[in-house]
Amino acid sequence: MNYYVVDAFTNHPFGGNPAGVVMLDYKLISHNSKCCRIEKNDLFPNDNLMLNIAAELRYSETAFVRQLSPSQFHVRYFTPVAEVELCGHATIATFSLLRQMGLAAGHYKCRTLAGNLDIDVEERVFMQMATPRIVSNVSDTALIYKALGIEDYYPSLPVQIAYAGLSDLMIQVSDVDVLNNLQPNMDAISDVTQKLDAVSFHVFALADDEYTAHVRDFAPLYGVPEESATGTANAALAHYLHHHGIINIPCECSFLQGYTMGRPSVVSARITADANIYIGGSAYVVAEGCLLPNIRSRI
Repeated sequence: MNYYVVDAFTNHPFGGNPAGVVMLDYKLISHNSKCCRIEKNDLFPNDNLMLNIAAELRYSETAFVRQLSPSQFHVRYFTPVAEVELCGHATIATFSLLRQMGLAAGHYKCRTLAGNLDIDVEERVFMQMATPRIVSNVSDTALIYKALGIEDYYPSLPVQIAYAGLSDLMIQVSDVDVLNNLQPNMDAISDVTQKLDAVSFHVFALADDEYTAHVRDFAPLYGVPEESATGTANAALAHYLHHHGIINIPCECSFLQGYTMGRPSVVSARITADANIYIGGSAYVVAEGCLLPNIRSRI
């Protein structure tokens, strides 16, 4: 079983958002820049093993991948503490890895706990997100802003929970400087997200530069204090901004994330005329390893 470290939403090593990718269908070996497929395996490991692998790799998400057919893959996602339905950056990482190995080009179906998604493998990888929606309004905004270290702020856009595979809180701040200088209280954010059944605080500032918005994402309840690129949350943000008339469709917009972490990431969002959302970007493979036989024997 081979695993890879892939930086998603960047063209450079050590930028973007790193994800673990574990190839279950086959072990890949390189020889003269060519790849061979060996050790076919049609089963996922047991859940505890996948969770332990994700905890050992320590990335916000690790994708476990097996191939169902020439045009369909099944992917499961684990944080260091739990399985989640979908992870955008780990999906971009997975299909970018498959593309660079010569195993994917064109159109694919990806089976996830959030549903079967369309994936377009081009120069960049774009993935269809789950049908987006506004889940609910949040009335007690003072508690949310206090958790970010902000007092007495009333945004022009409402705080809402939006969904595009995961439920995230959409939280506007006044400008990019405020965004970059937030003082988040992780315990308070965990309490709020648990109470509201949300994954993260997805905090954004509208921008007048080449980006639609600058964003930061905090998900300490799931073991991720801050994430440098979030596909699902930015898809939810794209839907939220369209819902409130900030962007018109069809369009492609972009979100800058990870700047304050020293891992700048650019997440692109394509919104079709019928309001379907595709999240996309590039990725860079930075490392490869394999599980030793005594670990593989537990599968």
